[in-house]
Amino acid sequence: MTAAQLFLVRVPVSPVWVSPHSSGAVDGPVTADVPDHGAWLAALDAAGPEADRLSLHGRLDTELVEGEPFWVDEQTDDGWSHGYAAWQPSAKDERGYPGWVRTAHLQVAESQETPPLRSPRIAPLPEIFIQRAQEYAGTKYLWGGSAPDAVDCSSLVHNTARWFGIVLPRDADDQADALPAVALEEAQPGDLYFFAHPGKRIHHVGIVTGPRRMLHAPETGATVVEEALTPERMTTLVAAARIPGLMR
Repeated sequence: MTAAQLFLVRVPVSPVWVSPHSSGAVDGPVTADVPDHGAWLAALDAAGPEADRLSLHGRLDTELVEGEPFWVDEQTDDGWSHGYAAWQPSAKDERGYPGWVRTAHLQVAESQETPPLRSPRIAPLPEIFIQRAQEYAGTKYLWGGSAPDAVDCSSLVHNTARWFGIVLPRDADDQADALPAVALEEAQPGDLYFFAHPGKRIHHVGIVTGPRRMLHAPETGATVVEEALTPERMTTLVAAARIPGLMR
């Protein structure tokens, strides 16, 4: 392709892979021309340790949902498209989150301009933001997941904000870099807690629901839950930030 072309996702969910060779046999249900996201999640849960949800580290980066814009700058003969997700800001590419998706999951957009996010006619109050995020309670964690039935810690934040028409970076460390910081002792419900090990980048984020409480997607094998910060979490709590666009 000589220039990037705008496509829209035509299937309910399409994973964004690190490379066109990242997917394996267990990923067949979701790399098919007509993908079955639920069947894929079930296959991951039934797979052995060599191909379960933990195996997605380094293979899967994020996911796109139906209607989401994806700018394509390269296509392969075996059915893959490389591009960037314009609604998912990332430090990896100033144009949006980069990666590879199945070409069959895309359709050419009528307009070659990135469409704006639609927002509901509802005041973006912190308590309503939390209520929206709580709808994910019980959803299983999936590394790179960004769908109604599979999220990770940062997509829980990103997806909830996007429902209100607020565009946030996709990954936790990028969110910490982009959002205005608040002192930990001044964090309020609707703000974000960030976690990191000494000398390392941010690796986890949660939505503040009260003093030292948060709603978050903990890790592979767990589900989205609201809980008090554990002593272990407290040792890695390093920052808090406020989401622009929430009314206070």
